[in-house]
Amino acid sequence: MEKQYSAQTLDLLLNFQKMEENGSAIYYRIAEREKNAENRAILLRIASEEKKHADIWKQHTGKSVQPSRFQIFWYTLLSYILGYTFVIKLMEKSETVGKEALRAVEADFPEARIIMDQEQEHEERLIQILDEERLQYIGSMVLGLNDALVELTGTIAGLTFALANTRLVALSGIITGVSATLSMAASNYLAERANGNQKALKSSLYTGAAYLITVVLLVLPFLLLPSDMYLAALIIMLITVILIIFCFTYYISVAKSLPFFQRFGEMALISLGVALISFFIGLIAKRVLGIDV
Repeated sequence: MEKQYSAQTLDLLLNFQKMEENGSAIYYRIAEREKNAENRAILLRIASEEKKHADIWKQHTGKSVQPSRFQIFWYTLLSYILGYTFVIKLMEKSETVGKEALRAVEADFPEARIIMDQEQEHEERLIQILDEERLQYIGSMVLGLNDALVELTGTIAGLTFALANTRLVALSGIITGVSATLSMAASNYLAERANGNQKALKSSLYTGAAYLITVVLLVLPFLLLPSDMYLAALIIMLITVILIIFCFTYYISVAKSLPFFQRFGEMALISLGVALISFFIGLIAKRVLGIDV
């Protein structure tokens, strides 16, 4: 005779089942794109185990649960854009919440302990295989991003009141930004070559790309707004700076398992601090030199 559960317990078990079905489907998708045979085999094994976990809960619920198409699509899309390392670490973070719920029902469902132990195994195995190429160049991306944020934010903030014209500020920002991009990429290449890095060119390209993308995002408000709305463009640029720092810091904190708030605070404080100082320098320079554009 099949055991009867309360509506609340049944919903909880169905949620566990759905979570495992989602995990299995997503791991299968990631495995399909993994070129390394050893990594792919491990991912397929984990996907298979997640499916077995779903079947365990199915024995209790007596219902079939389909994985969420939206979650599969969303995580697959993220893996294309941000890499499978980020997606897997993000999934592991969500599973931490699931583990807490499993502990709550462990007394009534002994299978929960087996599932938790296997999930812990997943984490340990995943840490061993996560060696995605783009993460090898995190340092190069951080270099380009940080330098662009600090240097260009300060430059644009200083020029905003000195020039008081969005078009002139944008022109100055583009010239400075493109020149600095080439300079930064070349400097990174020479430094990496001097250190014996065989992939110095790729490292410099990551640095230059991060710098150039940041330049485009910071200059964009000054290109889109009318020439007399330089103050509004500056405010939008500063908001953009915060968003860039937030998104990139979150990406690194998840992909590399690093603390988020400390790194976010440091980057935001440095970038905005330099912008504030440069803003007043530009204002003072305009008054002292008597320049009126």
